[in-house]
Amino acid sequence: MSTTPLTLNDCRARDAADTLHPLRELFDIPEGVIYLDGNSLGVMPKTAAARAAEVVTQEWGQGLIRSWNTAGWFNLPQRLGNRIAPLIGADADEVVATDSTSINLFKVLSAALSIAAQDAPERKLIVSERSNFPTDLYIAEGLCNERGYTLKLVEPEEIAAALTADVAVLMLTHVNYRTGAMHDMPAVTAAAHAAGALMIWDLAHSAGAVPVTLKASGADFSVGCGYKYLNGGPGAPAFVWVHPKHADRFWQPLAGWWGHAAPFAFTPDYQPAPGITRYLCGTQPIVSMSLLGCGLEGFEAAEKLGGMAALRAKSLALTDLFIQLVEERCQGYGLGLATPLEHAQRGSQVCLTREHTAGGALGSGAFAIVQALIARGVIGDYRAGDGGIHKDILRFGFTPLYIGFEDVWNAVEHLRQVLETGEWQKPEFNQKHAVT
Repeated sequence: MSTTPLTLNDCRARDAADTLHPLRELFDIPEGVIYLDGNSLGVMPKTAAARAAEVVTQEWGQGLIRSWNTAGWFNLPQRLGNRIAPLIGADADEVVATDSTSINLFKVLSAALSIAAQDAPERKLIVSERSNFPTDLYIAEGLCNERGYTLKLVEPEEIAAALTADVAVLMLTHVNYRTGAMHDMPAVTAAAHAAGALMIWDLAHSAGAVPVTLKASGADFSVGCGYKYLNGGPGAPAFVWVHPKHADRFWQPLAGWWGHAAPFAFTPDYQPAPGITRYLCGTQPIVSMSLLGCGLEGFEAAEKLGGMAALRAKSLALTDLFIQLVEERCQGYGLGLATPLEHAQRGSQVCLTREHTAGGALGSGAFAIVQALIARGVIGDYRAGDGGIHKDILRFGFTPLYIGFEDVWNAVEHLRQVLETGEWQKPEFNQKHAVT
């Protein structure tokens, strides 16, 4: 990382030289907004509004029930899955877009526990990271209670030691939602398998942001999100991948008619479809599925410009720049860095911490600083600490499809001003809402 102080003109020159910069025009970003929250909800593709209108007014309004065939509604989960597959290192016909990340995790963790119960019934532990996204832990906790397993939570540096002979499943999120720290997927998967455990990866903060090598890494199961870096819209369908060697071994627990081998035979008994199709459950949300397709268009356009490798290089350049500018321009305001400096250990977000203010009346001020930035049009988000080793987080996501280097400069300048003026201490920035 350069130690020479950067200027706004340097950042503009980087944008001018960036071959991916034209991709920004595929997205509808409000005037005056610097959107650094694509790791939580991606921006709207410009084609989404017209596509939604087409689905509603033409395919539904005019085609009616015929559109299950004429508009290809029925096989949309598989078609979208095949478009997602190259982004996560999977092959064709191994991924389906369906349901939510939480529901898909319930499916794959249930299947993994069924395999473990058959192959190694003495193994009764599920291991995960203490700071894993909470829904993953809640799903695991519920299945543990139901099936007589124990959920063991550890810090990242404790994972290797936790892979003992009684571990059935290691369940991790590839990029940590709080810190942006990224696990070494091949190495961790190999360690899990060497210990006799199955490996489940949650790609919610990876898919579309960093190159992923599920199949080459030998992973067993994976789930991921459609509304973050994939820009599929709020509540967009998630996706699920199962290694082919496992796909036909067990029913997934939500055996619904869409996962039946012959859905329109309407037989009273369940016969699972072969392969990944059995991981479908009920009727799919066609409007939101169609919008997810719009989000994937950005990656298909990027493929002509270097694909995920080029997006990853730009992501690292953006996050490097943000870290450098914060160090140069925001010194003395108690900011720390929770995100690894090492590229191999970093996702596509930068997470800052802040020491508690003198007297502590406003805590660390992290929440209020984020609110002050949002009021200025710089949209990031806040994640609360636990009062212990996990500190309050100011979280900024850098989606290389539409974020530029000048955006980074301007975001840090706004952050500097918010800190220097004490603007964040205003009462309106210290009122918490339902969503932080």
